[in-house]
Amino acid sequence: MQADQRIFILQDYLQPCADDPIRSLVLQTEHAAIVAWHVAPGQEIAAHVHPGGQDTWTVISGEADYYLGGRQSMKLKPGDIAVAKVGEVHGALNSGSEPFVFVSVVAGSMPGYQLADK
Repeated sequence: MQADQRIFILQDYLQPCADDPIRSLVLQTEHAAIVAWHVAPGQEIAAHVHPGGQDTWTVISGEADYYLGGRQSMKLKPGDIAVAKVGEVHGALNSGSEPFVFVSVVAGSMPGYQLADK
């Protein structure tokens, strides 16, 4: 990646894996991290929080059960944007039959990561 690159091709970052979802870093700056995710059917992104950052997911394809905390979830589908503000629980289970593909933007200079209850 060039220091001045501004356009990124999602397909270049997706990494299908039979074992676990792969988090592929697209770009990280002092202000945000942009990550491409490929979550195969049956795979899960564990419920977690970012104590110092907001995590915004934009769904490209597939569907998943998005964790809201308190054992609640909502179905995400292509075109949805899910926002987990600082400290809000989020994560997802791909309970569908096709890959769940999304782009995550974690904003904040020190967002951190902590596991949480679904």
